Amino acid sequence: MLYHAHELQKSWLNSASAWASIGAEVLGNPANPLGYLGLGPMAASALEVFAHATATYGKPAFGIDNVAIAGKLYPVEEATVVNKPFGDLKRFRREGLPDDAPKLLIVAPMSGHFATLLRGTVERMAEGCEVYITDWADAKNVPLKEGTFDLDDYIDYLIEFLQFIGPNEGGKGTHMMAVCQPSVPAFAATALMNLHKDPATPKTLTMMGGPIDTRESPTTVNNLAMERPIEWFRHSVIATVPMNYRGSGRKVYPGFMQLAGFMSMNLGNHLMSHYEMFKHLTVGDDESAQAHKDFYDEYRSVCDMTEEFYLQTVEEVFQRHSIPNGEFRHKGEIVDLGAITDTALLAIEGERDDISGIGQTKASLHLATGLSEKKKRYYMAEGAGHYGIFNGSKWRTKVAPVVEEFMAKHA
Repeated sequence: MLYHAHELQKSWLNSASAWASIGAEVLGNPANPLGYLGLGPMAASALEVFAHATATYGKPAFGIDNVAIAGKLYPVEEATVVNKPFGDLKRFRREGLPDDAPKLLIVAPMSGHFATLLRGTVERMAEGCEVYITDWADAKNVPLKEGTFDLDDYIDYLIEFLQFIGPNEGGKGTHMMAVCQPSVPAFAATALMNLHKDPATPKTLTMMGGPIDTRESPTTVNNLAMERPIEWFRHSVIATVPMNYRGSGRKVYPGFMQLAGFMSMNLGNHLMSHYEMFKHLTVGDDESAQAHKDFYDEYRSVCDMTEEFYLQTVEEVFQRHSIPNGEFRHKGEIVDLGAITDTALLAIEGERDDISGIGQTKASLHLATGLSEKKKRYYMAEGAGHYGIFNGSKWRTKVAPVVEEFMAKHA
């Protein structure tokens, strides 16, 4: 019933959003004298903010047409190179990229948002790398006949993607970067590939704001997962996809619920952000208002996760702490993090991260007991929140250069 109630509410809000948008356009029309009098401009701005806040958002496009290097624009080619039921592998390569440029697999989180949330990450790294990124599917659109998708499958996808990108040969290395939640499966996949001496084992693994050991500086997210038993999550947040989607009948953790959770964590900030948008529109500052719109267009574009992946992640990562306790399993076998001897590790954390607390990602360096200290590095992004370590000015000017330097050193 949860999903059906959401669909009903969405249909009502879509109608309200459409009427509000029409009202804003009518009041904002230069030919309408009411738009210049009394409360006209204020009403038009309020209607526009409401229309934007209640609109429905689909999967955004990456839209990376070019990258700028030293003031010169280079066209970027985007291609889907591997297509799988629960996620594709996309490639971004800029014109003029040297043949010996490193290959980088960016592992996007499967956490309610689409991979386009990392648009800024891809754009910056595409300047000097041939960039690949995991483009996870919206579970509500994956037919039941395609089977299930859990943490084991996630790890298998990463290994398969790395093998597709190719072995490390001729001095051309492959690297992997995991942003937030996928730090856990990427860490496990790296251990397995090191253990089996896979030719496609990444030269480096960068983990950014990842919940490797959530006992370190626990956040609100961590506490919520610890306060309730796994059965509570199974019965309270899992819903069945309704008939109007291709994945009808699939059990999922709906994206709209995850979005509601994140919004409620910082509700005051989000309300103030929309108020700022309203003020910008009222005074005619369309550029500043558009910046708010662009952020929320992306932030409110959400997708569903499979039940088995979500519940297994909550249980293994946030409740049992299987990774730091040495109990994490892949298809029934213990993942030996001490087997990592070839892949250099870089752990990056944000000073103001309220999703993955300080020390949670750094714990990975202590767990890789078989790796030389020369192949480990920790970087704290001063003043950066969770989002800031992979997007925005701090990412572009402070964090990305550290990643590039680390990759070059261990290529």
